[in-house]
Amino acid sequence: MTNLKQPRIALGTWAWGDTPNGQVFGNHLTTTELQPVVDAAMAAGLTLWDTAYAYGAGASEEKVGELLQAYPRESYQLSTKFTPQMATGASDHEVADMLAGSLKRLKTDYIDLYWIHNPADIEKWTPQLIPLVQSGQIKQIGVSNHNLAQIKRVNEILGAADIQISAVQNHFSLLYRSSEKAGIIDYCQEHDLTFFAYMVLEQGILTGRYDSKHPLPAGSARAAAYNGVLPQISALVAALTEIGAKQQASAVEVATAYALAKGTTPIIGVTKAKYIPSEATALALKLTSADIDRLESLAATADVDTKGSWEAPMI
Repeated sequence: MTNLKQPRIALGTWAWGDTPNGQVFGNHLTTTELQPVVDAAMAAGLTLWDTAYAYGAGASEEKVGELLQAYPRESYQLSTKFTPQMATGASDHEVADMLAGSLKRLKTDYIDLYWIHNPADIEKWTPQLIPLVQSGQIKQIGVSNHNLAQIKRVNEILGAADIQISAVQNHFSLLYRSSEKAGIIDYCQEHDLTFFAYMVLEQGILTGRYDSKHPLPAGSARAAAYNGVLPQISALVAALTEIGAKQQASAVEVATAYALAKGTTPIIGVTKAKYIPSEATALALKLTSADIDRLESLAATADVDTKGSWEAPMI
């Protein structure tokens, strides 16, 4: 298994697979709209692209694959996923079959980081990763939405072939710290695993762009999940904005810097090129322990549960 060339921030493409009517995020993005995003990111050294077959049944992967064709394969890293719930049951080699589809859509012959997306039947799916690593189609293995016991069990199964996971990808933000409380982030740091934090900005509500008077796009899944709690997080968002202003930074950048300060690698969803410079600002931000304590206290006071419907509790 080769070492992953890993930037400190990864770019997420979940929203790139949204339906034509914007059912999930409230917008449908075309490759024409997204090409400037890719070009700006690559120029800024943000070269790890996280996607999944589950993001629009391959729609996100297709866009990532097409948009990166202008760049040498060795200049970027691809992260995609096997989602057990989307296995058809028609084959004895479901992981290999789903990987083959991802390779085709991403226009590549290997994946830098391949994930088991959810811990459904670890005993069944984990062994199927082994020949894919041995063949070179997968360079690194990760697990997503797994609790600590499940992470350890995956490593036990892979260990029989002298393979270990390289990364964990779980939901982590100021509003959802379950993986930290469960000891998963500490475990990753102790065992040289990268902890990728997704939904760091909670689908936009920690950016400062939305409030009760300016809610998320009506009719979208994220609006249904988050618009009702916007009043509860107003004090937290105000603090993110205030802390950022002291360093000429935005609420987005402070929320991202918080995840970095916790020793995680944030996966930040990007839909516009103008937001790419924000990642460099977040990397340069220095949050004090007082800043972090204040933000965590306000987040706790907000008392908002942002656990996704697909997630099991980590504790």
